[in-house]
Parts: sequence; structure tokens; C-alpha cells
Amino acid sequence: MIATVRGAAGDGTRYVVLPESALGFWTPTVERLWTGAFSDGDATVITGAAMVDPAGYNNVLVAIDRKGNRILYRERMPVPGSMWQPWRSWFGGSVGAKSDFFANPVVSIGGGRAAPLICYEQLIVWPVLQSVLHDPDFIIAVGNGWWTDGTSIVSIQRAATTAWAKLFAKPLVIAFNT
Repeated sequence: MIATVRGAAGDGTRYVVLPESALGFWTPTVERLWTGAFSDGDATVITGAAMVDPAGYNNVLVAIDRKGNRILYRERMPVPGSMWQPWRSWFGGSVGAKSDFFANPVVSIGGGRAAPLICYEQLIVWPVLQSVLHDPDFIIAVGNGWWTDGTSIVSIQRAATTAWAKLFAKPLVIAFNT
């Protein structure tokens, strides 16, 4: 995957966006590998990963470039039930995916401001409206659709996100793995 991204970046591309969970778990080893791979170029890689801790995990977008890396975005609304399970904390368990409904509606990328939407957030009203109220320059929509083979889920997400972008006259960048 690094070779593919470096190939795209070698063609003068300044930003490469990879899907949700493209890097798997954001561990110190993965961090060193990817940060090292892009320490000598001009491109910025924006990619999905999961950050795990004892209380649960964060579904995140990471920005990686020659300056290092940073957590660009933490998902605001993971899928209730399958990802976000707050009731488990009542019994001493992990909440699964963490949520913060009001955090980071827009993020800085280069000289612009993006409205990031990870997977489920593309299908529900709140994250989109919250982001658009902050007047982003564009929308970045990433998803993880490998598990939906044989369904129309990814097509529905693409259609919904395209409709949001058109409704609010915002350019759209989409990255899905299927």
C-alpha cells in the first residue's frame, strides 16, 4: 500500500486519501513505518485507522507527511450497537467505539477546511449539518465497505454523500475499500 501511495504522490499529487481503517490499528510500529515512508516527500496521506485503549477505541483519520503525523479527526458518531456500545460501561466493559457528537466538525488540511465523514456519518443528518454550519471548503468521505459485498450499502453511502455535497455546493473526495 505504501508503494501505491508513493506512486500516486510521485506524480505530483499533494494529497492522497485512503479509506476508513486502511491502516488497521494505529500502533507505534505502524506510525513509525508510515511516517518514515513519507518523511522525504511533498504529499500528505490522509488515512483511516483505529486507536485502541483500555476504555475502547477511536475510529480516526490520520494525516501523515514529511513533518510527521497527527490525528486529524475522531469519528463523532460510530454505528450504535455494532461499534458504539455505551451501556457496556455500566457492567465494567469497554464502550467499543468512542463518540463525541460535538467534536471536530471541520479539520484543517493544507490551506483549506474539510468536513470529514466516516462511514455511518454519511447517512445521518447531524454530522453533515454540524460540519456544514462551520462552512468547510470541501467534504472528505471515507468508508469501509469490504464487509458489505453483495449489498448496496456502499452505493447508498456514495449517493447520500454526493447528494449532501451537491446540496451544499461543496467539492467531495471519496475513498472506500470494497
